Amino acid sequence: MVAVDLPATGPVADFERDFAARRRRARIGWAIGAAVFLTLFAFTSWIGDFFKVTQITLPDGSRDWRWIIPAGIPRLGEYIEKTLPVLRWESLGADVANWFWRWKIWLELLFETVLIAFMATTVGVFGGFLLSFPAARNLSPNKWVLWVTRRYLEIARTVPDLVWALIFVFCFGVGPLAGVMAIGLHATGALGKLYSEVNENIDMRPLEGVKAAGGTWFDQIRYGAVPQVLPNIISYTLLRFEINVRSSSIIGYVGAGGLGQEFRTAMSFQEYTDLSALFVIIFMTVVIIDFGSEKLRHRVINLKEVRT
Repeated sequence: MVAVDLPATGPVADFERDFAARRRRARIGWAIGAAVFLTLFAFTSWIGDFFKVTQITLPDGSRDWRWIIPAGIPRLGEYIEKTLPVLRWESLGADVANWFWRWKIWLELLFETVLIAFMATTVGVFGGFLLSFPAARNLSPNKWVLWVTRRYLEIARTVPDLVWALIFVFCFGVGPLAGVMAIGLHATGALGKLYSEVNENIDMRPLEGVKAAGGTWFDQIRYGAVPQVLPNIISYTLLRFEINVRSSSIIGYVGAGGLGQEFRTAMSFQEYTDLSALFVIIFMTVVIIDFGSEKLRHRVINLKEVRT
């Protein structure tokens, strides 16, 4: 068999040279990107004390210099061990009762926590839904409305809900109202961002049809955009409700209602087993909410598929 050399010129040769050049540029780009990433990672690790060396007390009482990460991990295990209750099979009922000794108060505060999350999610859904349409580039009436709306949503979600809680506790005093307003405002910014991104990916032809029929901007949104984004809106809303339940259980730490005040009390008095009991309560609540949200989300999606 005689080997046939391809010509040095022609479409095939041009394609090979162009492909080789693109591969070289891609490799150089990946190498530069990897070098930048590793540099930033090393710098961030250094700033975050990942390479810090500190003095620790050894079991024999002496002091020695050790790397902070392997020196601190055993202390994490010690802390977790303190939060675990003593459960014996022969006295399991009494041990569990002793573990959840404040269960009546905790259930009342849990109910308050869920209500705070529900009200805050409702506020966030209304605010985020209404502002998501002028915050979408393809739906905003003009660039000034787009700019103002986006800046408002950025401010609302940039400030942590714990900081909003401190502000509202100062304004309205200790209680659930501060928690609802804090989480609701932060949820407005977060959901408005998510909803607007969904709006920017819709099919614009239904809106053009409504506009051609003489519909206003509000008619285009109502009949052209909302039906397309509704399943994603519901999905993001249910996810946010789950997040808000966790948030509402923490902001009580600063006096905004809910289980957070019990966390603060337990940590102040070093009641470590109370912390694990509260964790179990919140964990089971989130599991139940996640299960119910998944069922509701699939039910809504299936109903939409049947109608279409």
